[in-house]
Amino acid sequence: PPSASRRFYGEMLGTNEKMREVRELINRVADTDVTVLIRGESGTGKELVARAVHTASPRRARTFVKVNCAALPSELLESELFGFERGAFTGAIQHKPGKFEFANHGTMFLDEISEMAPALQSKLLQVLQDGQFARLGGRQDVNVDVRVVAATNRDLENAVADGQFREDLFFRLNVVCITLPPLRQRRDEIPALTQFFLTRYAEHYNRPPLALATDTQLLLGIIGGLFVMETASVMLQVARFR
Repeated sequence: PPSASRRFYGEMLGTNEKMREVRELINRVADTDVTVLIRGESGTGKELVARAVHTASPRRARTFVKVNCAALPSELLESELFGFERGAFTGAIQHKPGKFEFANHGTMFLDEISEMAPALQSKLLQVLQDGQFARLGGRQDVNVDVRVVAATNRDLENAVADGQFREDLFFRLNVVCITLPPLRQRRDEIPALTQFFLTRYAEHYNRPPLALATDTQLLLGIIGGLFVMETASVMLQVARFR
């Protein structure tokens, strides 16, 4: 419902036309089970969009699980996502369920999906098609009901053309595409963003409120081309050391 998603809209700041379109698209797809691909540069808030989709969906009471596909080597990522059976490899002394099992009936957020190795792409495709996978060392399939939301900062069409990303997986993921604009395309929102982060961090560090007008004049030239997350970092330093 809209009231649920609004809790995350407070974090997903922005009132211009591009961000209104993002919110409208979230509301249209949230109560379905379609796969969502979130695209945008690093620091534009892709995880916030994924959480807003989950929070506004019928799965909101279930688990939201995030996995960064670039954070682990391929072998470790496979066991992280799909789990393993005892004896599957050296050191596998007991059965361990994977993240997909933890996300059953909930939402799986696969960040930096473009960094997933081809062998794992095939296994993910099976999950999207059939809701099934086998644990490492397992002989039987595991059935799951998981909504997948993926994110990337790369051009997946080029990755497909270069043979680095499966075309069939791309089409499975790209059922609904939400593209987030960088802050340099939303310069009119910089004052509101700076005020939001200044207020938040001043409260967090028990600092007195900071005057937006003065600080904005000093900082607009600095943060005009930054991402939202970088803007938050700048405001954190201002609030802590002012």
